Amino acid sequence: MLRAVVTRVKEASVHIDGVLHGQIGTGYLILLGIAPEDTDAAAAHLAEKIVHLRVFSDDAGKMNRALSEVNGAVLVISQFTLFADLKKRRPGFSKAAKPDVAIPMYEAFMTHLREHGVSVAHGEFGADMQVASVNDGPVTLLFDTDEV
Repeated sequence: MLRAVVTRVKEASVHIDGVLHGQIGTGYLILLGIAPEDTDAAAAHLAEKIVHLRVFSDDAGKMNRALSEVNGAVLVISQFTLFADLKKRRPGFSKAAKPDVAIPMYEAFMTHLREHGVSVAHGEFGADMQVASVNDGPVTLLFDTDEV
């Protein structure tokens, strides 16, 4: 089951080794967790749900606009810690997909976003990243493909 933490942002960026790697203005910061059993169909479904999510304000101030209506972009960060086992004080990560499965799924998810016309910036899988964001609202939503 793919997991995504989606935060509406005014801007977000990711630095790797002190170098700007990706940056967006208005849109979503997406932290994406991948499980071993995840499929391309699940990635496509999640991308479609996120792209059509209506959480940007319309002229009346109601959350009624989708990403495309605000010319938004996304910054996608791989986040294996979304599958942490927290039963003990030191988290375990055996429920997260290994890189041979996770990297192609991470790439597929971003491809599906682009197929919807979304501009996608991203981090680097497995890198030590510094992620910054200016949350808007704040609006933060949790997606789990077993539930959406």
